[in-house]
Amino acid sequence: MHLAISKRFASIAALFAGIILFAAAPTSGSHAAETIVTKAPMAFLYEPATETILFAKEPDKAFAPGSLAKVMTAATVFQLLKDGELTREQLCKVSEHAWWKGGAPSRRSTMFAAIKSEIAVEDLLKGLLVHNANDAAIVLAECVDGSEEAFAVRMSELAQSIGMTNSVFANPTGYEDKPSKTTVHDQAKLAEFVIENHPELYELFSIPEFTWNKIFQRNKNPLLGEIRNLDGLGGGNTSEDGYSGLGSVDRNGRRVIAAVAGLTSDKHRLQTLKEVFSGAWEYFTVQTIYSAGDVIADGRVYGGAESTVPLVSNKDVDVLLARGDTLEYRIRVVYQGPLKAPVAEGTVAGEIRVIGKTGIVYRAPLVTGGSVPEGDLIDRAVDGVQELLFGWIG
Repeated sequence: MHLAISKRFASIAALFAGIILFAAAPTSGSHAAETIVTKAPMAFLYEPATETILFAKEPDKAFAPGSLAKVMTAATVFQLLKDGELTREQLCKVSEHAWWKGGAPSRRSTMFAAIKSEIAVEDLLKGLLVHNANDAAIVLAECVDGSEEAFAVRMSELAQSIGMTNSVFANPTGYEDKPSKTTVHDQAKLAEFVIENHPELYELFSIPEFTWNKIFQRNKNPLLGEIRNLDGLGGGNTSEDGYSGLGSVDRNGRRVIAAVAGLTSDKHRLQTLKEVFSGAWEYFTVQTIYSAGDVIADGRVYGGAESTVPLVSNKDVDVLLARGDTLEYRIRVVYQGPLKAPVAEGTVAGEIRVIGKTGIVYRAPLVTGGSVPEGDLIDRAVDGVQELLFGWIG
């Protein structure tokens, strides 16, 4: 059952009992709302704290990630470490295959791992994330699953489990001989997963330099040091889909994640990400639409002593919304109903969604704000007759 409530920012009248309309505070001196404009074919901007999509352009269009696949490789190893299937000190052997395909002979990004040497997982992660090392990616894959192909299956399975439904990974390096595919939306989900679930390992992305095999190399992330307060994650490029980038910025305790793809050059990628990131602060402001515990809607109850139960959020509904007064947003409360009595207080019963021009920009669970005991025989009979004759109207 769906209960939809529409809101206009310019309006001041209520459209539904118990629901008040809200307006975004306009930028000083501005008479019209502004928003991010980018020539990037694909772009996505997200604020994880409020779970708000700030900007989306072709968010689910597939592209080949190139070296961005190494972020997924790192996330997979991070999860293995967390699950206790690997340790940081565990040694992994550098095979001839890894040395030849990803090491010095490959003439690609490498940590110069010596053939047949043994390297600790933590050092391989540093090589992977600081040097963008292909040999490190292959050695980790072989150490975990015996081959790149088997490890790629693991990468894809983890991607699916964290909601990256449009991503498939063919190898740990991003080499184009076996193309992988992903989307900017999925890349943002990946960044959020790493930051929230592996904060201590996320710090590896911002290490400024790393020396291995007596060879000093600075961090090869093309975004690090170029965008203020950026502390991860990486970039990639392929001959077919161009340049892509995934970054996260933390300014004054507020973190945002951006992903772009389809750019024509390294310079174009950097400039685009700067524009997208700056838009998070220039064009958006946090608004508390509802406070924790506010009644947002009433859910219908079947067979209860009461016919409805209040639906509330356990936390403030803080949403990043565009400044200005002309953009339209709608709020929708969705729940499966009627709820069958008895209903316990605090039961997850649905969710609140804020919908903008690009789709759902925010969603959060709603719980029952009270309990409803089972009704007597007459209550249940009345509800049964109503459902039989008229169905439920919510």
